[in-house]
Amino acid sequence: MPNKIKIITEKVKKIAILNDSPMAKALWSFLPFEAFVNRWGEEIYFSIPLKEIEGEKKKVVNKGDIAFWPLGRTFCIFFGPTPTSTGKEIRPASEVILLGKIVGDVEEFKKVKDEEKIIIDKEI
Repeated sequence: MPNKIKIITEKVKKIAILNDSPMAKALWSFLPFEAFVNRWGEEIYFSIPLKEIEGEKKKVVNKGDIAFWPLGRTFCIFFGPTPTSTGKEIRPASEVILLGKIVGDVEEFKKVKDEEKIIIDKEI
C-alpha cells in the first residue's frame, strides 16, 4: 500500500499519495517537518534538508503533483501555471523529481500566502 502524507497550512488540509521512488521513500523517512512557504505562480515550494536521490525527473508536471527540486533542495506543490509555463502547461524552474500526487482538489492551495507555515507529516 502506498505511503500517504498530510499537508497542513492555516487554510488548507490535504492528503497526498507518495510514489514508490527512492526520493519519496527518503522523504517519508524524514517526516514530520515544518517550513514556511514561498509562492511562484501557482506553485508552493519550501526548503527541505534532503539530498537528491533517484527518481523520475520531469520538465513539465501535472496539476496536483508534488516533487523535489534538486537545484533548490525544495519540496514543491504544483496547482497551476508557473512564470515559466507556456499556455496551460505547468513547468517548474528546471527538472523536478516526482514524489506523488495530491488527492482531490488542489485549487485550495491558491489561498496559501508567502511565509505561511506548512506542516508535512505521515498519514497513518
